[in-house]
Amino acid sequence: MTALADFPITKKWPAAHPERLQLYSLPTPNGVKVSIALEELGLAYEPHLVKFDTNDQLTPEFLSLNPNNKIPAIIDPQGPGGVPLPLFESGAILVYLAEKTGRLLPADPARRYEALQWLMFQMGGIGPMFGQLGFFHKFAGKDFEDKRPRDRYVAESRRLLAVLDKHLQGKTWLVGDEYTVADVAVFPWVNNLIGFYGAGELVGYADFANVERVRAAFMARPAVQRGMKVPARD
Repeated sequence: MTALADFPITKKWPAAHPERLQLYSLPTPNGVKVSIALEELGLAYEPHLVKFDTNDQLTPEFLSLNPNNKIPAIIDPQGPGGVPLPLFESGAILVYLAEKTGRLLPADPARRYEALQWLMFQMGGIGPMFGQLGFFHKFAGKDFEDKRPRDRYVAESRRLLAVLDKHLQGKTWLVGDEYTVADVAVFPWVNNLIGFYGAGELVGYADFANVERVRAAFMARPAVQRGMKVPARD
């Protein structure tokens, strides 16, 4: 496809600004990872709200962009070589945006891989485990009489927080003094765990002072505060 209008998703979510990067998302922990990165990087983008309550993510238009029916997804009309690039998976999008701009990933190769390892830590551990804990603590799973599934995710979430807390001792961000895509990926999930999920007491969050210190610094960033609200809900 050589133009933005060639993508079927633009029929359901028309682009008012086709020259801008198109973001299809919802302000969830995975969704705001990308909107925060876009705000931090100062890239021009146009957000489109994908409503789960009306199953927008299951429509043919959305599935044409992400067959895995998850948010976020993007189309960059100015992709590599000037050719539009469709992309899904929040971690892949973060790496793409960082490499596109030369920011949010360290220039030093060793530190770059250090940032990528913590990004993968979020994708493979924090996101899935915190998400499962949210299901069993806040959503339908909370009504299950058998609390062993919930307790499994409580224990694993607490273990992951302990890993983070130990690593963050004496550090400003996950990769020392350098703010990277790893922070953009991890801390929306930490914030969601103690905020929207209301699971702070359950996991003993007060024990993780370093995690809280960095989470608070992250949430104080103006770009984070803007990105947390994108796309705006109806």
